[in-house]
Amino acid sequence: MIFVYVRPLLAAVLSAVAVVALSTVPAQASSAAAPGAPGETVTTTLYAAVDALPVADESRAGYERSKFRHWIDADANGCNTRKETILTEAVVAPEVGPRCSLTGGVWFSLYDQVTAEDAAGLDVDHMVPLAEAWDSGASAWTAAERQGYANDLDDPRSLIAVTARSNRQKSDKDPADWLPVKGYICTYITDWATVKTRWGLAADSREKEVLTRLASSCANEPITVELAR
Repeated sequence: MIFVYVRPLLAAVLSAVAVVALSTVPAQASSAAAPGAPGETVTTTLYAAVDALPVADESRAGYERSKFRHWIDADANGCNTRKETILTEAVVAPEVGPRCSLTGGVWFSLYDQVTAEDAAGLDVDHMVPLAEAWDSGASAWTAAERQGYANDLDDPRSLIAVTARSNRQKSDKDPADWLPVKGYICTYITDWATVKTRWGLAADSREKEVLTRLASSCANEPITVELAR
């Protein structure tokens, strides 16, 4: 039996397209995305999304992970946000037992290109880490907004199931300090820019410089995102 998993295949296709696109897409083909209201769906591109990120100094002052209430069971089906993400991203679906216990299953960790066969060995990572979100604007949010961010199942780019090892290597670093395996970088920075756009988060100057440089080696892919705030 052959199992097809969309996100890894998409990452591979994007990497291949990026090589061709460099010779056809001018580096200056970027325009700032227009701001919108929460709930509005906007369409932009990778270059434009990176270009539109507001630049601001970051501050970790007052940050506590507990200020982002996470892994809630929003639909009261017995599976919290973490388990919902793991179930959604399974290459081979596990059996779901009482209290959402998971048995069997197969996953592919995009950060390090590792196949995992035990859900216990997975972490669910916030694409833009909670601490980074705090630094980039979430310190001014309400508790409800931070909870919404920490449990964002409405956009599949917000959360990702990866090996615990790769997630802990990433920790709370932004792309200026940590990147996944080379073949996934273009998808990674696209998703990073998308999440920051969705939640109206800023970037520090070094982060934006690195995102701009990395994006110049990627295809200027279209991005559609529903604004959360």
